[in-house]
Amino acid sequence: MAEKKTKAKASQTLVIVESPSKAHTIEKYLGPGYVVKASKGHLIDLPKSRLAIDVENNFQPEYITVRGKAKLLKELQKDAKKSDLVLLASDNDREGEAIAWHLNNALKDKTDAKIQRIVFNEITPGAIKEAVQHPGDIVESKVNAQKARRVLDRLVGYNLSPLLWAKVKNGLSAGRVQSVALRLICEREEEVENFIPEEYWSLDADFVKGKTKFTAQLVKYKDENPELKSEDVVNKIIDEIKNSECTVSNIKQTEKTVRPKAPFTTSKLQQAAANRLGFTSRKTMQIAQQLYEGIAIGQNRVGLITYMRTDSVRISETALADVRAWITKNYPSELPEEAIHYTVGKAAQDAHEGIRPTYTEYTPDSVKEYLTRDQLRLYTIIWERFVSSQMNNAKTTTTSAEITAGDAVFRVSASKITEKGFYSVIKLLSSKEDKTGNLPSLKVGEVIKADNFHPEQHFTQGPARYTDASIVRTLEEKGIGRPSTYAPIISVLLDRYYVTRSNKQLVPTQLGRMICKILVESFPEVINEHFTAEVENNLDKVEQDELVWNSMIGDFFKPFSKRVEEVMTNVQSVKGSLDEMTDKVCEKCGKPMVKKLGRFGFFLACSGFPECHNTKSISLAKCPMPGCNGEIVARKTKGRGKEFYGCTNYPTCSFISHFKPIDQYCPKCGWFLVEKFDKKNGSYKSCINPDCDYLHTADEENPIVQESGDDE
Repeated sequence: MAEKKTKAKASQTLVIVESPSKAHTIEKYLGPGYVVKASKGHLIDLPKSRLAIDVENNFQPEYITVRGKAKLLKELQKDAKKSDLVLLASDNDREGEAIAWHLNNALKDKTDAKIQRIVFNEITPGAIKEAVQHPGDIVESKVNAQKARRVLDRLVGYNLSPLLWAKVKNGLSAGRVQSVALRLICEREEEVENFIPEEYWSLDADFVKGKTKFTAQLVKYKDENPELKSEDVVNKIIDEIKNSECTVSNIKQTEKTVRPKAPFTTSKLQQAAANRLGFTSRKTMQIAQQLYEGIAIGQNRVGLITYMRTDSVRISETALADVRAWITKNYPSELPEEAIHYTVGKAAQDAHEGIRPTYTEYTPDSVKEYLTRDQLRLYTIIWERFVSSQMNNAKTTTTSAEITAGDAVFRVSASKITEKGFYSVIKLLSSKEDKTGNLPSLKVGEVIKADNFHPEQHFTQGPARYTDASIVRTLEEKGIGRPSTYAPIISVLLDRYYVTRSNKQLVPTQLGRMICKILVESFPEVINEHFTAEVENNLDKVEQDELVWNSMIGDFFKPFSKRVEEVMTNVQSVKGSLDEMTDKVCEKCGKPMVKKLGRFGFFLACSGFPECHNTKSISLAKCPMPGCNGEIVARKTKGRGKEFYGCTNYPTCSFISHFKPIDQYCPKCGWFLVEKFDKKNGSYKSCINPDCDYLHTADEENPIVQESGDDE
């Protein structure tokens, strides 16, 4: 009897990553024999409903399977049971290491397979195959650093939140890092409100040589820096010099070397995207995640950039060789003799490279048809920043000319690029730098003609409110948070309505300011930048095995819990202090309406609650549309929940505004005013009527006419 042949079981390797899109990309790279699945973030974590920290047992956390993730965990356990090898490929940071640690604990008793850890900085075939060939072990100290942060934040949040419920309003919450960021924003708002603008003037003059006209600014008067505090002072100077001979008294040329900037870190990318593209920090990180995890380029799926959460500017030798080869081919005259290495900051963890394109040959132009508009814009600044970082310096020449008219000296400067260097690949920057002005050839002693004088009124600018870019820069400078936390810090403050965005500025709400006041007064030693920065340093020490995680928590918790008890006992409650009776009447029951502070700001509620549940939005202004008797109220868009302002008579009246009305009306046309902000005028009040040119600076008595096209 012939023996029955048995087919040998094919070996299988299970690779577990965090996101499904990343899994899809990596599975294509690895091919047969590999199954790539996604954990979709944390599968095991602290429960939301209770503290779950054993304070009496060295602060041990009580982990559970995340609600809704049990089915996914069972599927991964089944996949692991069918595999010969399991590779945990979560992100190469503290959170990723913790995810890998939890997965290892959940899988090791369900499979005979060997379980190992792999890490990579980019999702390319080479990087993935290299990682698979060299697996390692989970770094316990990195897991402990994540555990320490998670436990500390849970202890702070679960003690401060009930305090806020008791003293301010039910449903509030407070976080260790977010509260410090809120403090910075609130303190800046106080500075903005307390600032008193002062009037000053500038004086420009038009000069003509031949057919060329150019403008210079007054820089000296009677050998001193001019103090032009009023229009009378400026007009007096004009009267004294308008008939004077104008002579070119000095010409100076200055050469400047401009060095390229280092590749992006997370914070620098968020700042650049905010300033140049108008992106919020959250949007920047969402798009960067898409570029990192993989974009379909023709028939292939390609991770276009390296890992986007990093505080390092280090670049691998392979990447340096790649970019230098590209520069040699395309801009050979701009290639330095040796690769440029940038200094890594002392606080940088240096676990990853700087943010760069995975392949230099994927230029923005070559991939633009495969990317959305926003993906292309973000990829472009990442590609340009990296490639330019390995190119020669640029050089500029600035020519400054001084024209003397009587006792007045006017100065004009014009710059031009003499060596393009790295500007060759930075399209936006190079176009700006090439705008040199229209300055004719001038000689010292030459007499030219003054054509016209232009006095202009200004007001000193107070401190600017924080934007996404400036708050991220400040958090980084002060050592608050880490690359992975900058965007979530801002998002949490916005989601809780402690802060709102107005003209891209972060403005604290009344609720946010009240919470900040209580927390700062009650816990000055915790809600401050120095403590938060020290915590980050201690977490770094835990990761480096220089500090035991639960001893760090123990040093903090005993005095903190004692202070919580004192505050709960001694601090007076402000609950209900924001409620305000109004003259509005409930249309359902006839009782007075009360102005209340809710989750998303102030609203009107019937004083007959709980018998009557009627609520309505608060009117901010009368609708300006002719024949409409409606009122303007705050609304939110569907989906993203972005705030705008519309008429209560919608859809009969379709009036909307994206600027918040203020309780003032235009003296020219009667429409309501809104607050706007731009770099030229700072904060100012402007009429919402598109046919009205009324614009206010900080000086209410001196309205100025808005120039065409200068609205934003």
